[in-house]
Amino acid sequence: MRLIFTAFLLLSHIISIAQNRVTISGFVREKGSQEQLPGVNVYIDNTPYGAVTNTYGFYSLTLPASDSATVSFSFVGYEKQQKRVALRTDTELNIFLPTITQLEEVVVSARKQEDYVSRTVQMSKVEIPIQQLKKIPAFFGEKDVLRVLQLMPGVQKGTEGQTGLYVRGGGPDQNLIILDDAVVYNANHLFGFFSIFNSDALRSVELTKGGFPARYGGRLSSVLEMNMKEGSKEKMHGEGGIGLISSRLTLEGPISKGKSSFLISGRRTYIDFLAAPLIAREQRGEDSQVKPGYYFYDLNAKMNYDLGSKDKLYISGYFGRDKFHANEKSSTSETRAGLDWGNATATMRWNHVLNQKLFVNTSFIFSNFKFGVSSYSKELNSDGSLDDEFSLEYDSRIRDLGVKTDFDFYPSSKHAVKFGGQATFHKFVPSALAIAGTFTDNPIERSVKPVYSLEAGLYIEDTWQALDALKVNAGLRLSTFQTEVKTYVRPEPRISAALRLAENLSFKASYARMNQYVHLLSNTGLGLPTDLWVPTTARVAPQQSEQIAAGLAKDFERPALTVTLEGYYKKMNNILNYKEGSSFLSINGENANELSWEDNVTSGKGWSYGGEFLVQKKTGRFSGWIGYTLSWTYWKFPELNFGKTFFPRYDRRHDLSVVGIYELSKRITLSATWVYGTGNALTLPVSSYRAATDNFVTRITGDGKPAINWFGPTVSEYGQKNSYRAEPFHRMDIAIQFHKKKKRHERTWEFGVYNAYNRRNPFFYNIDEEMVILPNVMPATPVPKYTLKRYSLFPILPYFSYNFKF
Repeated sequence: MRLIFTAFLLLSHIISIAQNRVTISGFVREKGSQEQLPGVNVYIDNTPYGAVTNTYGFYSLTLPASDSATVSFSFVGYEKQQKRVALRTDTELNIFLPTITQLEEVVVSARKQEDYVSRTVQMSKVEIPIQQLKKIPAFFGEKDVLRVLQLMPGVQKGTEGQTGLYVRGGGPDQNLIILDDAVVYNANHLFGFFSIFNSDALRSVELTKGGFPARYGGRLSSVLEMNMKEGSKEKMHGEGGIGLISSRLTLEGPISKGKSSFLISGRRTYIDFLAAPLIAREQRGEDSQVKPGYYFYDLNAKMNYDLGSKDKLYISGYFGRDKFHANEKSSTSETRAGLDWGNATATMRWNHVLNQKLFVNTSFIFSNFKFGVSSYSKELNSDGSLDDEFSLEYDSRIRDLGVKTDFDFYPSSKHAVKFGGQATFHKFVPSALAIAGTFTDNPIERSVKPVYSLEAGLYIEDTWQALDALKVNAGLRLSTFQTEVKTYVRPEPRISAALRLAENLSFKASYARMNQYVHLLSNTGLGLPTDLWVPTTARVAPQQSEQIAAGLAKDFERPALTVTLEGYYKKMNNILNYKEGSSFLSINGENANELSWEDNVTSGKGWSYGGEFLVQKKTGRFSGWIGYTLSWTYWKFPELNFGKTFFPRYDRRHDLSVVGIYELSKRITLSATWVYGTGNALTLPVSSYRAATDNFVTRITGDGKPAINWFGPTVSEYGQKNSYRAEPFHRMDIAIQFHKKKKRHERTWEFGVYNAYNRRNPFFYNIDEEMVILPNVMPATPVPKYTLKRYSLFPILPYFSYNFKF
């Protein structure tokens, strides 16, 4: 805290020497709901003075005193507001921005300056308006934040249908996913085909891929920050939808009108209800009855209270669960198996305006992720007595308790300072295993001792208008991680700069060092819940990355386009992977009490570099974007691939996305996406053969001569790791929405097609074997023939959904 206190004194001194200056500050809210709006541009007309509201809608602007000035407030999707104010004394000015109606949005032709990327110092950042997200074609009609982010340059999907994010060569564990300040460790429903985030409950979505400000830490590759809606303080609202596999409902409204509000949003799949009659009918009349089932649900809730003009309190939470089971029962046997995983988060935030130049927010945070596997089987003798019995229980957990304090300080019109700190108390249970059965006299009861650790960080950063044409964000983060026997302390310098080259054209550059103290072990590459979260230990060092990036940002007024071109280079150290043939579930009854996850992993390093191009239009009758990525990613582990460099699975040379949304009229919206990507890097056998055995030539033909025995064990020979490149991936999705506004509500029917031209994209490959007779070979002897076969997951899939608002 000494670092923060010293910085506070120095910055306070800046105020004390300021003469003849006044400060305008306040909150910007949405008219009608009174939700506070982050990212609103506040500027004085015909001057260089401007500011941006923080996460909680607060702004502060210090400028020379004068008789009067016009203050403008603008934000994408909202009508611009202007206020004439006297600048003789400090002034509190709170503003309500009305939303733009659909008709007005359609006829917009000129560009508002709040959307100018060239005027901000931040680079490598992606923002997706929630309303635009809801118009994009979706898998089974489920509007998914993570799937839309996969359409952005620098962000790649792992496998067909999966929601995992691979950002600039990083793995899925290298993304810091934050929901209302709480870290989410597993963001997947339905084994990765949907994310846990219900877009109806979200207010904002921001993905940062590089040039990280000092306030962010704990991951190497990206920060995905999402904030939930606050709920309307004026009147009750609701929205929801009915789709093919799930339905959702969101309600929001005042608790005390104008003072407090609530939001509650729920979603549940009904795959289990739809499939039950089909499964029952298929099994009718058979001795064996199979009853598989699966469901997921998620629930978002939030309350907020105005405790006065300077104090606000927020309480929010997320709760979600996936459960899969498969039970089979007959007269002589019974089998039960299941997977169960879920997230829970809770955040309490208090923000307080200390004075017109200093804002503080304090958060108390809880996060929990739990995954479990269960299996049970028994066999009965003909007389009904027990013949054999087996049971297995496995679970893995991670729980966080944290506190976080952030200060926003505005000493002058040329400086916007942020500083603060956070501490998170982790509890890891990497694995807990119990195996029992009649097959052994020594049943295994393995309960791993929980691992406790403390992760903390202090930071300070300043966005400085150094020159009229140069803006700089410089900062330092000091991160620390304390294990039971060792403490790591790592400094993380950050700097970003934007130099205006011409009107609405800027050159940007950034450098960031990041450290990661929690790790995800995976040998599937699919981002499944079976992946294992583990902490940094005395044996396992923190991951670390250094990334530099540079590029150009250009804004056009007519048409209202943003064009960015960026190049980056990232180096990663101490990244983790399983050793060859290892897995956290590979332990068996003989050595389960001896092995730990630390024995199964190896550390190495990686490099990633490339270029990204984006053309984006966020508003207007026609909107969308074109994104292209050219990239290379390499890994090198001493204990993998004989110590040689190789491509990781998600290395992808080319990645192209095209997204288009067209408002045909107030009642009809057309949308389409097309994606193309180089195939994943895979490890496949280069040859397979029958191994020689003791009876390799003992088979005798009819004429008494020996012949080769082709029925020995099959042996596969592998070459370099991930040396095979899968076929390219491409797909088109299309959708049409029909809107109708009624007296008390709005409704939207959506009809769409996923994979419109039925592209058979590879999901995995397998070596198939068949016996064939070689021509012109006597005697005729069957020999094995091996063929590489591609397996696809999704053909053309039509869908529909019904959505409503009231």
